[in-house]
Parts: sequence; structure tokens; C-alpha cells
Amino acid sequence: MAARDDTQAGPDEDGLDRNRLEGWFAANVAGAEPPLDYERIAGGRSNLTFRVTGAGAGAWILRRPPLGERLGSAHDMLREHRILTGLAGTAVPAPTPVALCSDEAVTGAEFYVMDFVDGVVLRDESDVEATFAEADRRRVGEALVDTLADLHAVDPDAAGLGELGRRDGYAERQLRRWKRQWDDSKTRELDSMEEAHRLLAARVPEQRDTSIVHGDYRLDNVIVTPAGSVAAVVDWELCTLGDPLADLGLLMDYWAQPGDEVVPLTRAPTLAPGFPTREELAARYAERSGRDIAQLDFFVALGYWKLAAILEGVYARYSAGAYGETTDEFRSFGEIVEQLAGAAVDAARRLP
Repeated sequence: MAARDDTQAGPDEDGLDRNRLEGWFAANVAGAEPPLDYERIAGGRSNLTFRVTGAGAGAWILRRPPLGERLGSAHDMLREHRILTGLAGTAVPAPTPVALCSDEAVTGAEFYVMDFVDGVVLRDESDVEATFAEADRRRVGEALVDTLADLHAVDPDAAGLGELGRRDGYAERQLRRWKRQWDDSKTRELDSMEEAHRLLAARVPEQRDTSIVHGDYRLDNVIVTPAGSVAAVVDWELCTLGDPLADLGLLMDYWAQPGDEVVPLTRAPTLAPGFPTREELAARYAERSGRDIAQLDFFVALGYWKLAAILEGVYARYSAGAYGETTDEFRSFGEIVEQLAGAAVDAARRLP
């Protein structure tokens, strides 16, 4: 995309003011030679992500909040930049932050820029089949869960992230936070969401450990190398301090397998054959981390409920026109929210 004529002012419909961004990049990002091109990276339905390239050889990623109404700290670019800065130098592969802009006059919102990480994002079965032979997919799944264990081994204080959030009462805080989001963004009443919340609130287990929690850890939120290792973990917008089993429980929810009645995303890369099972991933995490995962089922139930609240927010933004033209994928979101809420109720009822 070429830069706009100077007579045009303000962000385009995608949330980028290309004229002002060119000047900002020139002043803040070494090697960013105009003209700059911007390519929207598909997949994210919350914060907006763009690949930026210039006349030279450089490439970067720009992250800004979604268009329209924003909810809570999930769209806090300064916080996300701080997390990446803290993770730099740890064992966790993450993109390197390059520059931060807190001046909303530049493109209508705060944003930050990080290095582009080369690799593959596995968003669906076709991506998996085009990239990895069936015999190599187990290695990808194992690398994913090993990286999660490495994240949970990071000392938040040593990484400068000790004040990222409260350390105790994580599950209770999650129930309050996502209940508020549900109430603020719901497009209709769902008795199953209310029942799941009630059941979960009555069954919160004791928090035994605290770590950095990614908050949305899944296969298509990492960049994978051709060898099957994790090149970078991305989409840190929900990161905080909390119970590490929350990440593992949510990963179990996302890890769709053939025969599952509920698939949280419309496209599930793990439906391709060759990946480890959920049980194998959980066992590997327990071995790698040394943690007791006896309370995992609670966080699986909580994950279903949380995903329903998140996707309802996306559905509401779609309904308000924030993502442009209505698609078949959008139309399915309402049904997926209902399925997730039902799965949360079923899982919560099975808890002791």
C-alpha cells in the first residue's frame, strides 16, 4: 500500500494514518526507509497487527488497539510493550520490541513496533499439511508445551514484571473480569453463561503457584520454524500474573481433536493428524514443569467460559461494523459462543 496524499488527514478505515506514520518511523525505527507498505496480518480479532516493510530490507510488526470500543487492559499497548521488554533475554522466545508510541495523534491510538519474526503461523489444517509431514507434527506440539513450561519458569521479579498484576486470587479475578466483559458486550442473554459463572465461583481451587500467564496460549499464537521449534510467542495482550494452570487449561480447550463436539475456533490446526493428544500434552507439561496438575479440570472449565466471553466481545464488535463486511465466519460466532458456554456448564458440573 502506498502512502496517501498529504491532503488526506487522519487514520484510514484500517486504523493507520500512513502520512504521519512515515514520519514517525523515520524518526524512531532505524532502517525504515520510505515509502512504507502495510499488510494486515489475518488471524487476530482483537488488537490489530500489520507487517510493515520499507524501501530497504527491514521488516517490522506494528500493533495497535482494535477499532471501535475497547475493553480493559487487553488493548493497552504500553503494557504489551512492557511485557515483551521484560521477556527479552529470558528463555521464552518472543519478538523484540523496537519502539513505542504513546501519542495518539500519530495514528489515532497508542501503538508499538517490534521486529518481524520469520516462520509459519499454523491457523488451520491446510497450513499444517502444507508445512509439516504427519510424522513431524508431534514435535511441534511438544515444542509448544515445552515453551509454555519455560514461560511459567520465568521469575517475574527478575524479568521486571513483578508488578504486572496481583499474585493471588487469580481465578476469582478472572471470573470478575470476564463477567464484567460479558455484561458489557453481550448481544443477548444466555442462561448457560450465568450458570457456568455460578458453578465456577463456588468451586475455585486454592492457588498453589504464581507465574507469568500468557492468557491466550494456543498453537496459532506462536510462530513456528520449519524444524518445528517455536520461534516466537505472540499476542501478549492478556498476559498477567496468575495461576499457571490457567494457560494449560485454556490450551486444552483450544487443542481440538477429531470427534470433539465443541471447537472454540472456526479453524483448528490440531485437527490434522499426527499431533499429541491433550492427555499427552498435559503429562508432558507436568513432567517438564514439575507442577501438580490435579486442579487442571477447573481451568479447562474456566477456559471454556472465558472464551465464550471473549468471542462474544468479538461478535459484538463485528455487529457494530468494526471489522467491515459480514462473513460466514462472523455469522458462526454467535453459535460458537453458545457452544462454549454449554461446554463450560458441562465441565463445571463434573468438578468436585
